[in-house]
Amino acid sequence: MNEPTFQKITAELISELTGQKFGKIFPLSRFSLAIDFRLPDSKYLFISIEPTAPRIYLIKRRFKDLEKLSKNPTPFVGLLRSRLANGVLKNIEKFPAERIIKFTFSARNDVGLNETYYLIAQFTGRSANLFLLDKKEFILDSSRENSGAGQEIANKYAPPVREKAKELKDEESFPQEDFESLSEALDNFYLEKEMEISFQNKAKTARARLKKEIDKRRKLVKNLESDQENHGDAETWKRFGDLLLANLATAKRAGNKIFVTDYYDENTPTIEIEIDETDAINEAAEKFFKRYTKARNAKVEILKRLEIAEAELTELNAKKERLETAIEERDEGFLANLTDEKPNNLHTKSKSKQTGNFSGARQFTSSEGFEILVGRRAKDNDFLTFRVAKSLDLWMHAADYPGSHVVVKNPNRQEIPPKTLLEAAQIAAFYSQAKSQGKVAVHYTQKKFVNKPKGAVPGLVSLSSFKTILVEPKIF
Repeated sequence: MNEPTFQKITAELISELTGQKFGKIFPLSRFSLAIDFRLPDSKYLFISIEPTAPRIYLIKRRFKDLEKLSKNPTPFVGLLRSRLANGVLKNIEKFPAERIIKFTFSARNDVGLNETYYLIAQFTGRSANLFLLDKKEFILDSSRENSGAGQEIANKYAPPVREKAKELKDEESFPQEDFESLSEALDNFYLEKEMEISFQNKAKTARARLKKEIDKRRKLVKNLESDQENHGDAETWKRFGDLLLANLATAKRAGNKIFVTDYYDENTPTIEIEIDETDAINEAAEKFFKRYTKARNAKVEILKRLEIAEAELTELNAKKERLETAIEERDEGFLANLTDEKPNNLHTKSKSKQTGNFSGARQFTSSEGFEILVGRRAKDNDFLTFRVAKSLDLWMHAADYPGSHVVVKNPNRQEIPPKTLLEAAQIAAFYSQAKSQGKVAVHYTQKKFVNKPKGAVPGLVSLSSFKTILVEPKIF
């Protein structure tokens, strides 16, 4: 608002507000408020000391809407209420050549005597402020803390000192156009401006959210591809294991290198295979078979997760294109839906719903209808045991071997039948490093007896009470 606009607004306020009583204050933000002067047509005085857009004019709002928008009152607002309540606005004047308006009030003090107070509305950019002055024009309080002569509490008020004298220009006031008043024109202008800022903020938020999700999926795809590469080729590990066993009697050794005949090649050349120097050849072969099994299983799991991640990435990129179209077409409804979405709608899991959507477990159903959950990885084991399982669910794990945590869900808190116990134990044995053995010992207990030692690595737990069953590893 320039100088001519302040002059016209001051004249408008004089005609509307002089002689009116000071009523309710609505603190609308840190730097803005509305004051009820009991005007007809639901008019209120609006004051903003926002440094980037200080302004003052009359607005038309519903009382209940202002109440909904009101924030907690500041001490300054509290002081205005206590000193100016029901006070009569006697005079309004604008400081010459300054964007400062002075309101003179006559209000009753605590002993019932009329007291003069001044409300200074200072719209001077970074030093924009509201001041309450006593009858001698000393500052009682201010909305913001200003520094400088005449700007601090207990000092006699004086306008802020200008750093540079402003050049006089032939400026025109803000155009009223077809509006009934200048206040209405200004209110409409700033409302549209705020709507545009709100729209751009929503667009920025939506873009940032989608970018974050897209970046997350790209990183996941990259990590999965790296994991797949690190596991190596399953068939190569199997081939090395087979060749070591086939050449047990003829293999030659030089440190960590074993020279064997490659029976897979029709020319049967001699090739070298690197192993640990401390391993016997049959032990090295066993390690290669384990790497084969791990790589084969990992390939299936990684390909499945890659397919999901790439599908999600495709969907997010499509949503990004729809977002840009919505921004171009000013589709506020689409933006509102996107920015109000729960994270789960972008294929992430909120903590409150992770247990219901937990995907880190294999699922089985026993022949007697009990749900059996099997953790996939160490972190999944922890989540399954300490976030998904309830205290009376049955928990089990292969004894003395790394493997999956297995949970038998028991929602009805009944005794787990022997057949279900056996089937779950067989699954626990199968999803452990003891699966190649004929019989495996499996510990089982209620989940309430499973504890996580402080600082323990993922998947490591301690049992305060348990029983053991000997089973054959298998799944059904």
